[in-house]
Amino acid sequence: MGTPDFAVPSLEAINISDHQLIGVVTAADKERGRGREISFTPVKDYAIKNKIPVLQPEKLKDPKFIEIIKALSPDLIIVIAFRILPKEIFEIPKYGTFNVHGSLLPKYRGAAPIQWSLINGDTETGLTTFFIQAKVDTGNIILQKKIPIDKEDNFGTLHDKLQFLSIDMVLETIKTIESGNVELLKQDESQVSSAPKITKENSIIDWHQSGEKIYNLIRGLSPYPAAYFKHNSKSYKVFSSKIKDDLILQPGEIVQTKNEIFIGTSTTALEITEIQPEGRKRMKSDDFLRGYSLLKN
Repeated sequence: MGTPDFAVPSLEAINISDHQLIGVVTAADKERGRGREISFTPVKDYAIKNKIPVLQPEKLKDPKFIEIIKALSPDLIIVIAFRILPKEIFEIPKYGTFNVHGSLLPKYRGAAPIQWSLINGDTETGLTTFFIQAKVDTGNIILQKKIPIDKEDNFGTLHDKLQFLSIDMVLETIKTIESGNVELLKQDESQVSSAPKITKENSIIDWHQSGEKIYNLIRGLSPYPAAYFKHNSKSYKVFSSKIKDDLILQPGEIVQTKNEIFIGTSTTALEITEIQPEGRKRMKSDDFLRGYSLLKN
């Protein structure tokens, strides 16, 4: 059960393994663009190409859907970046239902663990597989694997590193469950932190925060949905920046050269190296400065 690109490599690993993949559950199709063309989730796209049966329930508590899953009689359900499962579903499989989560639980329970690990300036993260329980992201841990977070990592690069890590992680978790030698680890509730959904409100740059904090927000939300700031009634997305320890400006103060943009924070200036003005494409700052200026009204 999964939806985005993140789930596809693990799906493929299961599909080409010795295990019998009896079906895929993913989100409903959506209409996109001006032409209202129907688009599939990446998981459905892979499933169709590989002739794997696909289920797309509107409601997971739909009695018909529950009966279909019961009739399939899966030994195991694997969840990667999907929805919150009701008890009626996750208790069906003989060996349970496990989830692959993009953090070292109990750290960063919630919808956006990869983003918040970067936003908070962490130096390591990883993946956790755990048996699903009624309360979200609280189940007993099966396996955990750690990876370092590089200073240059952003959401895109860290997402891809964890996506690659998930391939072996999923197969190893299945093998562990199959062996019957699962040593479950109870989550330490005293170490819990949350990773709430990324919203417009928590994506806005506050120049009165420290340069380090803003730098981490920018990389934590790059390339999507991107941190942003408002200036002269217009919105600007920022995709990359550099901390300039040798330049002190007032919070929000803007200095431009022919090729560079610097904005002050509560500590040190940031150089904005990639930007997207409202209604325009994403571009390097030197390209932006050929046709735009933040100093003009």
